[in-house]
Amino acid sequence: MLRLTDVSKRYGSGAWVLDRVDMEIPPGQSVGILGSNGSGKSTLLRILAGISRPTRGRISGMPRLIGYVPDRFPAADAMNPIAYLVHIGRIRGLGGDEARRRGLLLLERLRLAGGIRTPIRALSKGNAQKVALAQALMTPPELLILDEPWSGLDAGAHQVLGEIIAETVRAGGSVVFTDHRESVTGAHATMAYRVDQGRVLRHQPGTRAPMAHVMLTDPGAEFRSPSRIDWHEVDGVAGVGGDGGQIQLRVHPAACDDLLMIALRGGWSVAEVRRDHAATPARDGERWSR
Repeated sequence: MLRLTDVSKRYGSGAWVLDRVDMEIPPGQSVGILGSNGSGKSTLLRILAGISRPTRGRISGMPRLIGYVPDRFPAADAMNPIAYLVHIGRIRGLGGDEARRRGLLLLERLRLAGGIRTPIRALSKGNAQKVALAQALMTPPELLILDEPWSGLDAGAHQVLGEIIAETVRAGGSVVFTDHRESVTGAHATMAYRVDQGRVLRHQPGTRAPMAHVMLTDPGAEFRSPSRIDWHEVDGVAGVGGDGGQIQLRVHPAACDDLLMIALRGGWSVAEVRRDHAATPARDGERWSR
C-alpha cells in the first residue's frame, strides 16, 4: 500500500504547498482528489508519482509500475503519436513490434482524431490528451495517476476513460485522479480526499445519493436550433449519453433545477425527468460517458 506520512512540500523558502499530509492509497481503489485551483492537488500527484520529492516526511510502498498523466501534456513535441508511444513502450521494456501494437490499440480505443502520423504539437488539446492517456497505459500500471484527465476530451473518450479506471481497479491496481467537480468524484471514486490550504483530509463522495435522469431533445426545425453545450462541464452532471437530437444526462438532484434552466435557455426541450432509487451503474443498453 502506498502511504504518505507527515509529508510536506514547499518550493524554496516560500509558503508550504502541502503541510503534514497523511494518506493511504490502497490497491484496488480509485481515489479522487478534490480542491480548488492552486490548492496543491497537482503537487500532491507529482509526489505520488515519484516525480517530485517532499521537503520533509516519508513515502512507503511506492509501486514499481506507475502511469502518470500530467495536467498539461507537452504537446509541443514534434514526434507523431505512434512514434512517441513506441518510444515510451521501449523505455518501459517492450519490444518495438509489441509497443507499436499496444500503441495502435490504445489510440484506436480512445478514437484519436487527426492521424497517428500528425505531430503531437499539431493535435487539438483533446487529442493530445488521448496520447497522454495512451502513454500512461503502455504497460498496465499498478498505480495510475491522472491530473484533470477529463479536460478537453470528447464524449466518447470520457466513456473510455471511465472504463479504463474501472478496469485498472478490477485488476488490483490503484487509480488517483483530480477533478474540481464533486459529481465526477462521486461517479468514479471509491474513496476521496480534499486538499484545502495545504492540508489533505478524507472526504466522503456522495455516491449513495439517488440520481436524476434528464432527457433533452432538439425541438425541431420550426424552432431555433439549440445551442451546443459541453454537458460534461455543467456542474452536477455525472454522466452524458446519446447524440445528435437527443441527450441523456445523469445529474445530482441538487443541481437538477439549474441544469434544466441552462437547457431551456439553450433552446433544448425537456422530454423526461426521473429519479433513481439509488445511484447505480448504467443499465445494459445505456451508454454513459462520465
